[in-house]
Amino acid sequence: MNSRERFLAAIQCLPVDRPPIWLMRQAGRYLPEYRELKKKHNFITMVQTPEIAAKVTLQPLERFALDAAIIFSDILVIPEALGQGYHFRDVGGIGMDYILDSHKKISALDGNGISEKLSYVANAISLTRSHIGMQKALLGFTGSPWTLACYMVEGGSCKEFTAIKKLAWDQPEQFEALMNTLTDAIVQYLHLQIDAGADAVQIFDSWGAVCPFAHYENWSLRWIRKIINSLDNRVPVILFAKGMADKSEMLSATGASALSMDWTVDLNEIRKSLHHKIALQGNLDPAVLTTTPEITRLEARRILDENANQPGFIFNLGHGMLPNAKLDCVEALMKEVTGEKYA
Repeated sequence: MNSRERFLAAIQCLPVDRPPIWLMRQAGRYLPEYRELKKKHNFITMVQTPEIAAKVTLQPLERFALDAAIIFSDILVIPEALGQGYHFRDVGGIGMDYILDSHKKISALDGNGISEKLSYVANAISLTRSHIGMQKALLGFTGSPWTLACYMVEGGSCKEFTAIKKLAWDQPEQFEALMNTLTDAIVQYLHLQIDAGADAVQIFDSWGAVCPFAHYENWSLRWIRKIINSLDNRVPVILFAKGMADKSEMLSATGASALSMDWTVDLNEIRKSLHHKIALQGNLDPAVLTTTPEITRLEARRILDENANQPGFIFNLGHGMLPNAKLDCVEALMKEVTGEKYA
């Protein structure tokens, strides 16, 4: 069983020889080879240059026995393709090039030609596939409509995300128009990634937890469900909604093939509540990789012992890789999960 076969079997809850492993946000400042590239190119240039994006995608696979790669890109390529660019603030965090704060600006978003505008992502996927062949799984991804709307309406990163809630409450027709535009663009984008060679895709509902419970279905999940339905079962879909484990049944009802869980929950309890009908991914706290190899091995072994004999288990972090993760901790993690040895 090669890595790709192992990953695809696990996501379908079929038997595997060991749990597959991949790491969310695999590339980053923890890899010295990534830091060298970053000295020469800014982030957006790297995302938009297929040869560089493919190279960054491959960097973790060249070091570690990962079973899957996730394409190097950003969730904000969708707003940019619609006409609202993004950048990184000098003080940290994401800034949109303007705030989406009027009917005129929402109406001006251009959902035409998404495949052409984002062809650089498809080309990066194709290049990556040509390097890994069919031995490793390759994942595409997107932000959810709600999460993207949070950034677009707020104008970038923030703590409260009140403007998007105000839009949804005060101007439901405008909110609906925005979400329809985003959903349609995401569907085109995910089909583009699948056509280019993605074996599975992940939807990041990173800001789902800012939704009031009474509105989570209407403001977020129904749009995710529409996206998944529109993919016609072409590939498995992993859904990640940070801080939303208490709504796992609602998340499962979207039609996702797997749920990615953060480190605050017991995967076995989630598994029982869902009657073992869906694959689960997780859920090592990324902060563990900033400690010591010994701690990393113990924490990884604990998760393996609790989940390794369960069908439909994919070992992963409970969120993205931290930039200050230590290489010797990542090596210890990989050795514990895969049995591979590193120099």
